[in-house]
Amino acid sequence: MPKPLLTDHAPYFSRYIDLVKEDDSKTAFQNQNALLADFLSTLPYSKADYAYAEGKWTIKQVVQHLIDCERIFSYRALWIARKSNTPLSGFDENAFAEHADVSNRTLKDLADEMIALRAATQKMFSSFTEADLQSRGISNNNEITVNAIGFITLGHVLHHKQIVEERYL
Repeated sequence: MPKPLLTDHAPYFSRYIDLVKEDDSKTAFQNQNALLADFLSTLPYSKADYAYAEGKWTIKQVVQHLIDCERIFSYRALWIARKSNTPLSGFDENAFAEHADVSNRTLKDLADEMIALRAATQKMFSSFTEADLQSRGISNNNEITVNAIGFITLGHVLHHKQIVEERYL
């Protein structure tokens, strides 16, 4: 399915969707597999607990954030694809990060979890029909389509990859 229209999501999410070069989410998920695996495998373990400034997340916290968001975005997509009429709430990513203790986890463990989770996300999105992808629901007080959530999921990873490469490495 092609990239979502501006009417398919809140304006805030364009910053993620615009980072996805592909016009089809299934192709984009497939193409991003190698990019994600390569990115995660090249993160230096010596910088796992490094934050580029006071109050910023460490690299491990960024990867945990990617994991948390991937799960939340997937849940939202499933909820809407299955035609639930109950609106979904938003979430505070900073509160999630504050309560996600990564001190006992290695960067490799986090990367492995993200790769496994992405495989599940890709399988779920590839199982959606065109009608599922066009389904609309409410998330964080905004109307959104399942297709838009797929592109947001993809773009969110690209956004954080870019930040890590520019500010951490």
